[in-house]
Amino acid sequence: MEKVFITVTGTRHYFGSEFLEKDMKLFLEKEPDNEYDKEAIQVLCEGLGKIGYVANSPYTVLGESFSAGRLYDKIGESAVVKVVYKTDCGIVCKVSKKSLLDNKI
Repeated sequence: MEKVFITVTGTRHYFGSEFLEKDMKLFLEKEPDNEYDKEAIQVLCEGLGKIGYVANSPYTVLGESFSAGRLYDKIGESAVVKVVYKTDCGIVCKVSKKSLLDNKI
């Protein structure tokens, strides 16, 4: 089983990313009614709510991260991730193995 990473983007439209720290737990939730992206996955932080989205564009997906489209069918309606790196371009998080359907990628 390979590790699965995602990039969180759009945080500047919500609360910023200054408060995010390594190993912080965040939650992913599919947003099928999103009018702009049918594979949208919102990123939630306990106590704050939505803080951004899983990147779904070649311009916003960092390194070997999965795009929202690539991840969409590999998780259920929700998933858990942990912050690994913070960069000026986005936040890279690791998807919990328990959140992956079939536990295989």
